[in-house]
Amino acid sequence: MPAPTRILVPTDFSEHSDRALEQALDIAEQYGAKIYLVHVITVIRSDFEDMLRKEAQEKLQDQLRKFPLAEQLGVSVCIRNGVTYEEILKEGKDKGIDLIVIASLGQSGVAKYFTGGVARNVLKGSKCPVLLTK
Repeated sequence: MPAPTRILVPTDFSEHSDRALEQALDIAEQYGAKIYLVHVITVIRSDFEDMLRKEAQEKLQDQLRKFPLAEQLGVSVCIRNGVTYEEILKEGKDKGIDLIVIASLGQSGVAKYFTGGVARNVLKGSKCPVLLTK
């Protein structure tokens, strides 16, 4: 695998996502890559979208504050709306991503029993390498 230049890190703001971001930051620092942090909201009623976007933006900033290296590397953030794994794959295509670093487990209550559905679908649908983290 060639050195990554554009790394996508999907986040659900869980500890697992923090570990994926930390791993991506280490890789980006080593190779001089750009990181794109993405969160996907699923909005059924459009009147909630603005509120959820604002909340997600605050959580993204809170998450980045945990990692001083994130500011140093200039992590870009994005909030998308739709089916989570589909939007992650679209973001990867839109940004020309060459590595996705994603937590193998998310916030789901059954996550401790198997690889998360989002991670599994991203792995199946991705055109670039995917690094699953614990």
